[in-house]
Amino acid sequence: MKKLFALLAFLASTLVTYAQDFAYLTFQTTDGTKISVPASSLTITISGTTLTAGSQTFQLSNLSKMYLSDNDQSTGVSTLAWDEQDETSEIYDLNGRKVSTANIKKGVYIIKSKNGTSKIAQK
Repeated sequence: MKKLFALLAFLASTLVTYAQDFAYLTFQTTDGTKISVPASSLTITISGTTLTAGSQTFQLSNLSKMYLSDNDQSTGVSTLAWDEQDETSEIYDLNGRKVSTANIKKGVYIIKSKNGTSKIAQK
């Protein structure tokens, strides 16, 4: 138990250094569920076998990993500027209709490019 607490304390101290570059801290449980909490002004506390991060509470025995990410891993939606999309070949709305970049409004879109497929939110 002392080793686990020391490891979590070390991880928490390194998060302070790198958290400002990422929007979310994501926790993955042993059943594969991913829960993301905003990293901005995040408070993490450990009490016995319970870890609390923001408004989320986890049993330490149910956590398999935690990591920093740019998007909310629990939804899989990224927020990116359109000019950050390299070599976009096709854009679709959530109803599967192809959309041109001239018709992009607020909403969630599926982007197919040579690097793969991603889901993004236009704000």
